[in-house]
Amino acid sequence: MGFLEKIKSGLSKTREQVFGQIQTVIFTAKKIDEELLEEIQDLLISGDVGVDTAEEIIDRLQKEARKKRYEDPQQLYELLKSIIGDMFAPDSHPFDFDTYRPYVILVVGVNGTGKTTSIAKMAALFRQQGKKVILAAADTFRAAAIEQLQIWAERAGADLVKHQSGSDPAAVVFDALRAARARNADVVLVDTAGRLHTKVNLMEELKKIKRVIQKEIPEAPHQTLLVLDATIGQNAITQAKQFVEAVGITGIVLTKLDGTAKGGAVIGISHKLQIPIKFVGLGEKMDDLQPFDPRLFVEGLFRN
Repeated sequence: MGFLEKIKSGLSKTREQVFGQIQTVIFTAKKIDEELLEEIQDLLISGDVGVDTAEEIIDRLQKEARKKRYEDPQQLYELLKSIIGDMFAPDSHPFDFDTYRPYVILVVGVNGTGKTTSIAKMAALFRQQGKKVILAAADTFRAAAIEQLQIWAERAGADLVKHQSGSDPAAVVFDALRAARARNADVVLVDTAGRLHTKVNLMEELKKIKRVIQKEIPEAPHQTLLVLDATIGQNAITQAKQFVEAVGITGIVLTKLDGTAKGGAVIGISHKLQIPIKFVGLGEKMDDLQPFDPRLFVEGLFRN
C-alpha cells in the first residue's frame, strides 16, 4: 500500500467529519460569498487546524479567488487544496545519511505519544534501506521503556545499547555513540524520557544528553525529532514549544492520526511552529510510520 492509500485510510475520520464536509459545502454552494467562506473556516477550525491558521487559509483563499476573478464556488476546491499544501513548513533540514556517519537522531516527546514505538518503526524503515542501526535506550527512568525498546529492536533488526533502569541517560548515549563507531553503524536513534520520577528537570536532562552527543560528535545530533500525539490537536503546540526552547527541533513525528478526526492539526502545528513534519503514524503495524509528503497528505484529506 502506497503513501496516498495509507493516508486515505488513516485520515478517514478527519476526511468524513471535516474535509469531506468542506467539499460538500463548496460543491453545493450557489455563489462565492462571506457565508460560504465562514462555513469553510468553521469546518477547518472543527478539524483542529487552529483559529489563526484557518483564518490565514481563508484570507488567502479570498484574495486568490478575487485575483483570479472566480465566480463558481467549485473553482475554490483545487485552490483551497493548493493553499493548504503551502501552509506546511518546508523541510530545509532533510536526512543526509551520506554526509554524516553515524547519523545521530535524538527523539524527544512526552510519555504516551508513541515515542518508543515510533523510534522502532524508524529503525525498521532505515533497516529496509540497508542501514545498520543502533538504538540507545536513554529513557532509563522507566524500566518498561527499556524492555519495550529491546523487543522492538529485535523486531526491527537493530542493535540496542542499554543500561540498568535508573542509570544516567547521558552515559547510555555516550556508550551508544562509541558502539556506533566501533560497529561501523550508519544511524543512531536515541530514545529519551518523557518525564522524570526524580527532581531532575526533564528539559535540563535533555540538554545534558545533547551536550554529551556534541562532545563526541560536534555536528550532532543531525536531527532532533519531536513526537506528538495527533489526538490532542492544538494542545500539541503548547507542548512542542517547551521542547523547541530546550533542545531545538528539526522535525515532527505525528502519531495516532488514524485514531482522530483532528487530522487538521497537522497543518496548524507545522505552520504555527514553522517546523516540518518528517513522519506520520497511521496505525500499529511496523510499516505504518510513513515519511511525510505534504501534497499527498492534502489529497488524502479530501474525497476524490
